[in-house]
Amino acid sequence: MSSIKIECVVTERYRIGESPVWDDREGVLVYVDITGQKVCRWNPSTNKIQSASLDEPVGSVALRKSGGYVVATGTTFSALNWKDLSVTPLARVDEDKPNNRFNDGKVDPEGRFFAGTMSQEIRPAVVERNQGSLFTLYADHSVVKHFDMVDISNGLDWSLDHKTMYYIDSLSYTVDALDYDVKTGKTSNRRHVYKLQQDEGIPDGMCIDAEGKLWVACYNGGRVIRIDPQAGKVIQTVKLPVDKITCCAFGGKDYCEMYVTSAYYGMDEEWRARQPQSGGIYKITGLGVKGIPPNAFAG
Repeated sequence: MSSIKIECVVTERYRIGESPVWDDREGVLVYVDITGQKVCRWNPSTNKIQSASLDEPVGSVALRKSGGYVVATGTTFSALNWKDLSVTPLARVDEDKPNNRFNDGKVDPEGRFFAGTMSQEIRPAVVERNQGSLFTLYADHSVVKHFDMVDISNGLDWSLDHKTMYYIDSLSYTVDALDYDVKTGKTSNRRHVYKLQQDEGIPDGMCIDAEGKLWVACYNGGRVIRIDPQAGKVIQTVKLPVDKITCCAFGGKDYCEMYVTSAYYGMDEEWRARQPQSGGIYKITGLGVKGIPPNAFAG
């Protein structure tokens, strides 16, 4: 097994860096700063960062087949045209909950964009409970709600055979599995796969690797953990130099690099002095496993 190397490749510090996704069309890493209200693209060959400022907090970003991106911003699903940085609303959710915002999101194997909501944070990971829901934006821009009573809707991904959807509601401290009908996009039979230990922190963003194992970013836990969802146990832990790890995604050549976002929101001066690269983006190499290309929204 090759030795694991961790480096901070994006040293710009984001309040809540999140939702990394590799855009193979441009050879760039796309990600958001939630409360900084920005979608950013980092080009590893030039080390240049481009960003688009939005009018509301932006929870997640995903590729769009017709070009540009789809974003979950405020309580609106929107299209982001990168050429002129224009934002076009596609559908709204939670209109009866003005204090809600979108959080993490991802596109399923059929091109539907899933994203969940939560109430605005009072402090990091402190929210009004049970205010969120999980939604799907279909290619025709119609929206379906899967379930509600969610605290902090977070990481999502699908098994390699597309029959299972994995999902995290952070304050449950669990990674859940649901039966998934890829033809209709419907979910059922939700159950726990793994419950995090106290020292592992709060489960945040998540991705799957080419071997069908899950990687979970551990907020306040300073690590990403690799879970075998069949065995329901952690099979690998990679510790990072900052505590507030938010999400992880594979990218780069052959999807053999892992990119990990982080945050500095909620850290006092002493904490930030101890971890000066909090809010940066890390690249992990030498994991000995590859990821799979992200899906693009079909609408």
